[in-house]
Amino acid sequence: MTDRMTAVQSAKSLNYYPSDAGWSAMWTGFDPVRIDADLAKVAALGADNVRVIVFPQAFGWPAPKPEYAEKLRKFVSIADAHGLTVKVTLFDWWSGYNEVGNSVNWAKSVLGPYVDDPRVIAVELKNEFQPGDTAAVNWVKQVIPAIRGWAPNLPLTLSVDGGTGATGMSQIKSSLTATPLDYYDFHFYGSSERALAEIRKAQAAVAPSPVVIGETGISSAVVSEGEQGAYLARVFRAAAQAGVGSVSPWTLNDFASGAIPPNSQVSTMPAQYKFGLYRADGTAKFAASVVSNWWNNGVVPNSLLNLGFEAAASDSPWRLANADAGAPVIVTDVARSGAKSARFAGTTRTAAGLPSMVTSPITPVQAGYRWRAEAYARGVNATGITEIALSWFDVNGKWISQNTSNRLPAGNSSWTKLVVEAAAPAGATSVQLHLKSGDNTGTVWFDDVAVS
Repeated sequence: MTDRMTAVQSAKSLNYYPSDAGWSAMWTGFDPVRIDADLAKVAALGADNVRVIVFPQAFGWPAPKPEYAEKLRKFVSIADAHGLTVKVTLFDWWSGYNEVGNSVNWAKSVLGPYVDDPRVIAVELKNEFQPGDTAAVNWVKQVIPAIRGWAPNLPLTLSVDGGTGATGMSQIKSSLTATPLDYYDFHFYGSSERALAEIRKAQAAVAPSPVVIGETGISSAVVSEGEQGAYLARVFRAAAQAGVGSVSPWTLNDFASGAIPPNSQVSTMPAQYKFGLYRADGTAKFAASVVSNWWNNGVVPNSLLNLGFEAAASDSPWRLANADAGAPVIVTDVARSGAKSARFAGTTRTAAGLPSMVTSPITPVQAGYRWRAEAYARGVNATGITEIALSWFDVNGKWISQNTSNRLPAGNSSWTKLVVEAAAPAGATSVQLHLKSGDNTGTVWFDDVAVS
């Protein structure tokens, strides 16, 4: 148990389905050649573990079919060939909580070959367990001791969904005092800017039990591929700050049309198709390089934020605010360094404020820590307000306050450094950097941004 728990808490783990066969389709259309190629990619990123999810409806219930047991054996063997251990999740897409005896026997049939196999480091009894479901709680109270009876050295866990979060983890812990889990699996899909605060809430909810982040990420159908990568970078850094040593991105691949079984609600959600580190055609997204850098070098610097505007548009995490009053564009006609800058021209303002470009740093916010941001700006016939600002938010995403820099002079100016320095105010758990230019009938360029 000790060796396995050590591995669980430090696992460089990735969630996995093939891009053309998600969820139960991975097993009904099992393709060992495709899986071998994919797990080679997982290992090349620097991972040492892969999570696989098992479905009773696909494997056979109440007894697993021998051919499906063989598919799991083959998967574990392929993973091992690439230097990857396996975490197994049981009982997904299943709610037969009145069938305790069949559940225990089914689990024993699936897990029996791996009870003392170091290639399998942990078992999640149920994906995104619902602690408010009385039948589910009664079921798991009986299943945990039964499995421990014949697999005493196999760490057991449950995960909660992103909405249930720390509150749900606390409920599980309270319900299972007589049959405690070995660790807790937190699925984090909240704001990456507030990841440190949310992770610490999860830890406090189940202390002193260990916590891992078994799923995290954001869909590139919702944000740019650049922000998808920055999201993961922020979560990695926040987890490290909190002392959580295992963060598992969801997921290796985007999914092709038709890859998610139509009986699943997930299949109707466009965002679910674009969480991958790789596109469905196999090409790498920006997020793949972020994950690889963290796992291999322990580095996710603020330079990932495209602070000099040199990255391709798809790889930039910058987003726009109040763009109705004038959207900035990336241009190549003027630059302080490199080849590109961000240009505002002919801007006004909205009721919400000045038009701006916005990003959030990789480093998590902690109360009282001092921050510094700077950017260079120049103007031609500039009017209005051109400045940079640090905007602070609490754990619920509510705006607290902002600190602003010196302003760019009106008229024509050479490259001028705009600087803002401030300590994080009480209650702040996240910060945004804004590059602003409003009420400006002229033109302003920004370049060479820094934040620390």
